[in-house]
Amino acid sequence: MIKIPVSLEFFPPKTPEGMTKLAAARAQLYALEPEFCSVTYGAGGSTQMGTLQVVQAIRDEGRVGVPHYTCIGATRASVGATLDGFKASGLKRLVALRGDLPSGSGSFGEFRYATELIEAIRAHSGDHFHIEVAAYPETHPQARSPEADLKAFAAKAAAGANSAITQMFFNADAYFRFVDDARAMGVAIPIVPGIMPITNSSGLMRFADNSGCEIPRWMRLRLQSFGDDTASIKAFGLEVMARLCERLVAGGVPALHFYTMNQAAPTLALVDAIGG
Repeated sequence: MIKIPVSLEFFPPKTPEGMTKLAAARAQLYALEPEFCSVTYGAGGSTQMGTLQVVQAIRDEGRVGVPHYTCIGATRASVGATLDGFKASGLKRLVALRGDLPSGSGSFGEFRYATELIEAIRAHSGDHFHIEVAAYPETHPQARSPEADLKAFAAKAAAGANSAITQMFFNADAYFRFVDDARAMGVAIPIVPGIMPITNSSGLMRFADNSGCEIPRWMRLRLQSFGDDTASIKAFGLEVMARLCERLVAGGVPALHFYTMNQAAPTLALVDAIGG
């Protein structure tokens, strides 16, 4: 069992059955004693009601629930009102993101970048909120260049971010190089690696391609060679990710953040395999 802090990420289910299954998964995952549990923004970036419903359920279970908060389509007035609501409900931690344009929308609103949202949060609420931000070890897919992406990350830290969680990755060298480059730019906040347990091949590749995450060629070919052999895919994925986590822990990462996909078994098995 790993000895460093862990955190967990969930997404808001769309059905009552999904909510019931997620509650059962959370109950099992709490054995990991997560530092916090974050909940992604509502489906399609259209609403945060589902996000806040899951966050409240986590808090009712005695854990720290942290909502993702995106600024696309928002105004400064709406951000202020939302932050007031968060404070009134007792929330003290946020994951601040730019977010994606909702389907059919052609306007960013008053915010174009996460840095502007962080600045607005600090201007409105001071240091009330612990702000998590995103980091991209393999460069944000929409960035003009790796250097521009690093500068954007440094700007988020300078605007008041407290810590960062990375996009998933499978190359430890990419993470360590990103951290070194960020430190060279004066960024001192913790940069926590985001870990995606591997449970299937096609879904992983589709998600990676959409997010700009590189699956190493040898790894992609091995996954493809298993075809529909789910057991082999899971066994291979467990070994690969356990070794990745071991290297990250040995390299001194401050914590591990697991993208659970609302399932308990893959994350529990991965944590159990680390160091084994």
